[in-house]
Amino acid sequence: MHMIQVIIFTIITLIAFGYAGLQFSKLRRNILLGKDEKVELNTAQSWKNLLLVAFGQKKMFTRLVPAFMHLFIYVAFLFTQVELIEILLDGFLGIHRFFADKLSSLYTIIISTIEVLSVLAFVGTVVFLVRRNILRTPRLHKPEMKGWPTLDGNLILIFEILLLIGIFSMNGADTLLQKADPEHYPNTGNLLVSSWLGPALFGGLEQSTLMGIERFGWWLHLGMVLVFLNYLPHSKHLHIFMAFPNTYFAKQTAKAEIDNMPEVMNEVKSMMGLSESTSDSEELPDFGANDVFTLSWRNIMGAYACTECGRCTSVCPANQTGKVLSPRKIMMDIRDRAAEVGKNLDSGDLKFIREDLRDEGVKLTKENYDDGKSLFDYISREELHACTTCMACVEACPILINPLEPIVKLRRYEILTESAGPSDWLPMFNSIENSGSAWQIPKDRDAWRKEAVS
Repeated sequence: MHMIQVIIFTIITLIAFGYAGLQFSKLRRNILLGKDEKVELNTAQSWKNLLLVAFGQKKMFTRLVPAFMHLFIYVAFLFTQVELIEILLDGFLGIHRFFADKLSSLYTIIISTIEVLSVLAFVGTVVFLVRRNILRTPRLHKPEMKGWPTLDGNLILIFEILLLIGIFSMNGADTLLQKADPEHYPNTGNLLVSSWLGPALFGGLEQSTLMGIERFGWWLHLGMVLVFLNYLPHSKHLHIFMAFPNTYFAKQTAKAEIDNMPEVMNEVKSMMGLSESTSDSEELPDFGANDVFTLSWRNIMGAYACTECGRCTSVCPANQTGKVLSPRKIMMDIRDRAAEVGKNLDSGDLKFIREDLRDEGVKLTKENYDDGKSLFDYISREELHACTTCMACVEACPILINPLEPIVKLRRYEILTESAGPSDWLPMFNSIENSGSAWQIPKDRDAWRKEAVS
């Protein structure tokens, strides 16, 4: 019976980790659908961002109540991994409480710390459930949060409660079994929570029942971890992992600095006689971006790192004045589009190959992919036009995501590549192109200077 449990544990765990690895590899592939981008970083600043913003959650504390509740859950998550390591060792080796006799009193301190943090995590989980479903915090109930995003937010909180039930069922029953069968249940010392919670909940039960409760808690804890691991790639809670690379690779230029376009700059220089004119035979590139393939990989990584917390949308002046723009939705749309393309690539269906590249033996790749869609099928022009480029969303994001960058790239594509845009913008663009002035006046922009000289 003992060996059967080890075999079952090994099979389930290896399958779960293997499938999770496959999903994370697809996730990496989806991020790399984006264009390569030269990364110039100050390594010291990158590590500072990672430690203070991702690990230390520095930017979360602009709103104290959710910040502390999130901190409880986050720290409990980190410390619980110690107990998870022990569960994995126990499962593979077929023993019980691997570290108990090796760490002695230190083991008691570690498990007690985990239990106290787990209680605080339970408080945080309940508070978040209340905020989402009873108080209905406005930023969590915007139009883009209907359906799966709301269910996703609640599911992970329910998973957290089930995980805590597993921990305290396991530890609570174990404290009683230590007295009934000390040979098989090593002494863990007086745990701060389970030493009184165990007797309060399970006192007076038969030893066989306690053994069943302990095993139930043990398997529930392990099961929720494995479910969570495989659930993450499809959830906003992927930010638990993605916040770290996103903050490390975040741009370190001034927040208000928007990337220049060398092609446009060179064209303007040639118009002003500051450089040689571009050859007429040289094909002009597409400006900006219209799909995940023309965004950078950092843009897509930011979309997968998005926590859907809505802080960006809650401070967006366009959204506050009733316009359709939601920076959070922009990032969610980019992520959904990358996931759609990735799913189609996995299918290998030749109908997704660009027609002029279809040939016998040609396989579907990101280079020849074309499903007739783009990001403009997800993000409306009206959303893009509503952005004031005020940078409020960039400043608000707790993990340094930049929603403005893809917005600007999409607008550049619309205006410079498609020669489209809002009707009230086009006269200004035409005037700048023809006379160098934003105002439609017949005189050259520098006429006043020429008049002053004469």
